[in-house]
Amino acid sequence: MQGFLFRPALMAAVLGACALEAGLQSRPAAAQRAEEAASAVILMYHRFGEEDVPSASIRLDQFEAHLEELKSGGYSVLPLARIVTALRNRQPLPERTVAITIDDAYRSVYEEAWPRLKAAGLPFTIFVSSDLLDARGTDYMGWTELRELARGGAAIGSQTASHPHLPDMPIDKARDDILYSVSRIEKEIGQKPAFFAYPYGEYSLAIRDAVAEAGFAAAFGQNSGVAHDRGDPYQMPRFPLNENYGGIDRFRLIASALPLPVEDLTPADPVLTGANPPAVGFTVLPGIGDIANLDCFASRQGRTNIERLPGGRIEIRLTEAFPAGRSRINCTMPAPDSRWRWFGLQFYVPAAR
Repeated sequence: MQGFLFRPALMAAVLGACALEAGLQSRPAAAQRAEEAASAVILMYHRFGEEDVPSASIRLDQFEAHLEELKSGGYSVLPLARIVTALRNRQPLPERTVAITIDDAYRSVYEEAWPRLKAAGLPFTIFVSSDLLDARGTDYMGWTELRELARGGAAIGSQTASHPHLPDMPIDKARDDILYSVSRIEKEIGQKPAFFAYPYGEYSLAIRDAVAEAGFAAAFGQNSGVAHDRGDPYQMPRFPLNENYGGIDRFRLIASALPLPVEDLTPADPVLTGANPPAVGFTVLPGIGDIANLDCFASRQGRTNIERLPGGRIEIRLTEAFPAGRSRINCTMPAPDSRWRWFGLQFYVPAAR
């Protein structure tokens, strides 16, 4: 791997991150070489400065360090709409393109994140569940605050009306929940939301299709990975950030990450209703380096056994079934200039009934 500077400490950091974090992009065109792909890192936050919920909140000093890093000149922080348009049209993007997204419209977004983002001059998208804004609970913003953010340049996306576990709902009820959120946001903000975020990052292929049919331009999960121009726009990855995973070293690592493009992913549906553990496999596109350096980590199982087959095929041999709820697999491999390629999967196992 010409140009790659091997650093044991960095290797340990990225492998550790994968092991702790442990998602779904679909078929790209194999004819295009991976290094020619346009790509972007999409960051995801929830709460800010709420230290009683460290799994969902980022410390303010961590968030300020992230903003300073993004303003350092090494990144291009762009509106999500510009990134999605470029990826869908296979247009070039600047090196180290980054988008900022925030889920759930917590009050700390308005009180803590919004002033800092405004002062930094950085664009962002906030995904909201309309029922939570209608209820005006003490933890959440109301429509008045959201309209202020929209007037200030924030893009508003949908995260359903009721923020349910979508795979657990009948598809017609899930579709109604999604469409109702569109109507409420359009009424309160004055325009339809262009983008959708799956609550908890959970979706099935049927949910994915319902979101596409609802007219959204793209939809986003909560699986770590880099969005690229051969991925499915309705299965776009994001890097979750919270207090536990908000250190500046990890932030620099993910903000400069590169895509690990794959095709022929199995199982195709991230909701596991059949074999568990699933037979996970994918084919890595040519042109990204030596896949002998690829490692994968699974939730609660650590580093997985990998079988490397001809033609760039990777088969992950899990030894344990995933429990009910969410589980992840993260795969990474080193790239030139001390950067890392990253591909993540999130699976959902319905509770037994």
